[in-house]
Amino acid sequence: MLSLVVAAGDGYAQSPATPQAGVPRVVVPAGSRPTAPTALVRPPVPAASGALYPWRLHVTITLFWIGELPSEHNPVPNTKSSWDANWMANFGGYDDPEPANRIANFSSGEFRPKAFVPKLNPFYVALPYNDVAGGGQHKAEASRVIPWFERLHPAPGETVCKGRWLQIYNGSRSCYAQWEDCGPWLTDDWQYVFGNKPPQTAHNGSAGLDVSPAVRDYLSLESGKKVHWRFVEAAGVPYGPWKKYGSTAVATNPSPATAAGQRPADNADLETQRRYMEYLRKLRDEDYLKRPLSETQH
Repeated sequence: MLSLVVAAGDGYAQSPATPQAGVPRVVVPAGSRPTAPTALVRPPVPAASGALYPWRLHVTITLFWIGELPSEHNPVPNTKSSWDANWMANFGGYDDPEPANRIANFSSGEFRPKAFVPKLNPFYVALPYNDVAGGGQHKAEASRVIPWFERLHPAPGETVCKGRWLQIYNGSRSCYAQWEDCGPWLTDDWQYVFGNKPPQTAHNGSAGLDVSPAVRDYLSLESGKKVHWRFVEAAGVPYGPWKKYGSTAVATNPSPATAAGQRPADNADLETQRRYMEYLRKLRDEDYLKRPLSETQH
């Protein structure tokens, strides 16, 4: 297994960095290895699906979950999100964080509560920014600071942040999750989320990323730990447990031809070809997930 070195910095890179002492080493499956961030200058992000976004390194995480009630450390209830007034109902229920009440199985790719099958992706996160202001408008800086804002041409007050994909490292494993809420604590920290500043909040060790129980279980995390994260385009997200449920769920057999292992004809429509490529990626990544953790971490 080849390894990738994630170098300190906040820019874009087109090739892996040279290993250096003290720099976190990350091993990911073949075919989904990202290039390492090395440059310090942040150029504009192109519209292509293969765009590389800058890394946020050594970010403190906290745990949150759908259905979480207010507490001293979490004053806002999570029965709804910043963008979904019926978040808990749309998810299908309470995303119980207790390990005894959850499934966390690398062989099957199941990372979810035992009580029900979720209707939304259980791999979700919160970042401390909301692009929508009151009165059905975007915040004044949104079109300027969000890299993908202009190419999406959103209607006034339509969020372009909800559902965006992140890639998250814990130093040995990588997973993907979707941005579904705002926090921890703040909703206007665009200098951190889209810029190169550290999180503004001083709460919980200056936490800059809330992660769901599924992310915690997959990456073996706990509140207070540090991770590296970056935005990724949807087309660059490989098949994994994060694509089993919700609107991004991938069908086990996209078509009769795929089920038989047949390649689509050259004149097949783009959607058929896309599903076939997604199916091949699914098979590859399922094989990786079935390997013992000892094999994937060396």
